[in-house]
Amino acid sequence: MIGILNRLVDEIEQRPGDDVDIDAFAAAAGTTGYHLRRMFTSLAGMPISAYIRRRRMTLAVADIIGDEDLLTIAVRYGYGSTEAFGRAFRAVHGASHGDVRRTGGPLHSQPLLRFRLAVEGSTPMDARIINRPAFRLIGHAARVPLLHEGINPHIQQLIASLPASEHDRLKQLGNTEPSGLLQVSADVDPDYAEGSELTYLHGVAVDADTQVPPDLDVIAVDAGEWVVFRTAGPHPAALQEAYARSATEWFPSNPFRLRPGPSIVSVLDHAPDFTRATCELRFPIERA
Repeated sequence: MIGILNRLVDEIEQRPGDDVDIDAFAAAAGTTGYHLRRMFTSLAGMPISAYIRRRRMTLAVADIIGDEDLLTIAVRYGYGSTEAFGRAFRAVHGASHGDVRRTGGPLHSQPLLRFRLAVEGSTPMDARIINRPAFRLIGHAARVPLLHEGINPHIQQLIASLPASEHDRLKQLGNTEPSGLLQVSADVDPDYAEGSELTYLHGVAVDADTQVPPDLDVIAVDAGEWVVFRTAGPHPAALQEAYARSATEWFPSNPFRLRPGPSIVSVLDHAPDFTRATCELRFPIERA
């Protein structure tokens, strides 16, 4: 995967004005666009689309400080008008192309990315692979913004809005693994961009043929393999660290890749104030 990511960076650098077909590139490299986008964002700290935009505007500076026609420059970097190019330029540099042409700055450049394999893994990851038939996740769902760190207040608000009796009802409805109340993230942006929206469901897992009460939301889950990570420690920091380590350590070291589907968190045990917890984090996977 490290080699594939570096080849993608080279492709972007060689064709800064073209839209790279990520899915076609991934397929030619023997992986999927879904997995490639998730790994890029996890390792680079930004979506592929953001990196492309920042590199384009970094390279464009050399042309801007000359006297070439602005529309010609805009088209060279993939924009159909000076207005669209100007908005992208200001978003990256914090100044208009006109200001930079007159004064030479300020500039906020995006360095060329290069992925390298670091020596990690001194702390083992507690993981197992399971195969599950199709099942469904049922409960109460809402669209919420993706946050990479800390407690998500939008999710907390959803959970707090449910009375204790509803939590008990959901627990009684669950009839398959993973057991107990679950925290489900679905329809996640392929770039995993912070602030993008996802579907969060607070609920339980049931067999595919279970009758579901009409007042509950349903997420259908396809049959397939899953990787299950167990975490223990400060909450939610230990869980968020597991998300990061799965990308930096586990996937590069194992013959599996992510497949589309929800990620599922089950809380196995927790302190009374929820500052510490033991959890299981599940991702749908397929053999690479």
